[in-house]
Amino acid sequence: MSMTSSIIRTYDLWKQYETEGHDGMALRGVDLDIGRGQIVALFGKSGSGKTTLLNLLAGLDEPTRGRVEIDNEDLGALGEKGRTLLRRHKLGFVFQFFNLLPTLTAQENILLSLELAGRPDERLARESLDLVGLAGKERRFPHELSGGEQQRVAIARALVKKPPIILADEPTGNLDSATGVQVLTLLTSRCRDAGTTLIMVSHAPNTCEYADRVLRMTDGRVFEEIACEGLAP
Repeated sequence: MSMTSSIIRTYDLWKQYETEGHDGMALRGVDLDIGRGQIVALFGKSGSGKTTLLNLLAGLDEPTRGRVEIDNEDLGALGEKGRTLLRRHKLGFVFQFFNLLPTLTAQENILLSLELAGRPDERLARESLDLVGLAGKERRFPHELSGGEQQRVAIARALVKKPPIILADEPTGNLDSATGVQVLTLLTSRCRDAGTTLIMVSHAPNTCEYADRVLRMTDGRVFEEIACEGLAP
């Protein structure tokens, strides 16, 4: 398949939550078409629907209406077990608060990702840490690492199983700006090297500079941005 073929598509995606005194509509008819290998920055105020959209793309939640296709598979038709397998094999995740298991070393955190995908490989886990600049820190526990180092472990964990897609929710949200720039540079360059599609939800305006496409969410709808200007939160 060519680099320009679609890897993520949504069709008229709506999501409503039952809430008191509010229509609870988090998404309002989102149509997305994201190409293989694209790096996408997704901006929007708190409550605009960004995390809801990521959860639907990951198959962690189901739309009220509409359809999500990941790598030509309809998530709705896969069932719960199928969606779990899809997450293990085709999706990598990077979160704001790193989400590393505190009782596992850096290398063990990465190995777990491979084990869940049915491909345990210690050498690959170690090489993955080298790739993110953490050679020699394989045996450190998360509390022995800085925030930036923990996020590097999380990036290695997401990349190690070579998923076609990585979803990153505020990947620099818990880091100072200098460390944030290092992490953004690392994440986007590694994804480009691997031809991985990356969707980054962010508040940080500089995220825009690392992306091929910039999307903005407002009141549950997605708009394409032409330029980076005026994206300050």
